[in-house]
Amino acid sequence: MTAATPNPSAAPLTYDQAGVNYDLIDPLKVAAQRAAAETGTHLASHGFSEVLASRGESAYVVDVGPMYLASIVECLGTKTLVADEMALLTGKSYYDGIAQDTIAMAVNDLITVGATPLVVQAYWAAGGSDWFGDKVRANALVAGWKKACQVSNVAWGGGETPALAGIVADGRVDLAASCTGIISPKTRLSVGDKLGAGDAIVFLAASGIHANGLSLARKLAERLPQGYLTDIGNGQTYGEALLAPTTLYSPVTEALAREGIFPHYCANVTGHGWRKLLRHPKQLTYRITAVPPKTAILAFMQKECGLDDHEAYGTLNMGAGFALYVAADQAPRVVEIAQAQGIDAMVAGRVEDGPKQVVIEPLGVTYGAEELQLR
Repeated sequence: MTAATPNPSAAPLTYDQAGVNYDLIDPLKVAAQRAAAETGTHLASHGFSEVLASRGESAYVVDVGPMYLASIVECLGTKTLVADEMALLTGKSYYDGIAQDTIAMAVNDLITVGATPLVVQAYWAAGGSDWFGDKVRANALVAGWKKACQVSNVAWGGGETPALAGIVADGRVDLAASCTGIISPKTRLSVGDKLGAGDAIVFLAASGIHANGLSLARKLAERLPQGYLTDIGNGQTYGEALLAPTTLYSPVTEALAREGIFPHYCANVTGHGWRKLLRHPKQLTYRITAVPPKTAILAFMQKECGLDDHEAYGTLNMGAGFALYVAADQAPRVVEIAQAQGIDAMVAGRVEDGPKQVVIEPLGVTYGAEELQLR
């Protein structure tokens, strides 16, 4: 695969220019993690303890005796704004897919630690009570939420539907989900203690942009000739392609567990793009030797935003939605199991001893440890 050529007619449009600056966001996350870590001792009064290694991971894990309990809460972000604009342009509701996106943000994080998702809770905060009066949109959100729960084999426990005029913009909605699961048997725990040189890296394919990078995508729409109705070159409009629902990866991790395959580590490739492969604090080199095909929407965005590969792969998923770090001899079977669940997969690289970095050999791109500061 050759490096992509940015659009020479357009000034580069980066995530920072779209209003998302991780250099400002990540320090708050680190400060919150440090404060939160000081509260873990309270679990002892209940007879439980935290899994310390889960601090800073995508889900928090508590040892409750015979099993581990894992939990996560995640916000969808700004993808609803694209759905709202497309509804005005096409007369269609896209909130069934938006529901799946929201659940996927939580479920796909929860499974990184080896958990089986059990319960999802909903948080739907609207800019006013009138938002809930659109029956087509509301019914699509409910139906899509239920369907995503069925795919993930989880119970929808309940939720909260506040009307927050003055906090959420009028006519808009802020969606979030929490998810609770168990890690049983305990040998399924995946917080990187077994991660090491010699492991294979397996990528699970993304369905599109998923739910990260939408601020950049919306900024790009402002300078496209037909905005969200611009053809991206495959017969799809830009808006339709952006709204492809996020893939739910729990069917793959559950299928792996049924065959006794427990990943040594997992990364949900969301914000920070492929820099997320650096998430674990160990000093290891992650060498990528094969790059998956880009989905049409991401190839289009990279070209139209004028992004070089370092910026594109460090911001967007670029076709790899989830990474599994597994024993090398299990990697081919992991690919087969994923494909049997209807999700494309490939052995993309390996873990090596060396400095903490991601080396994407086919693109000549390297991300050093300093490019991801989440702890």
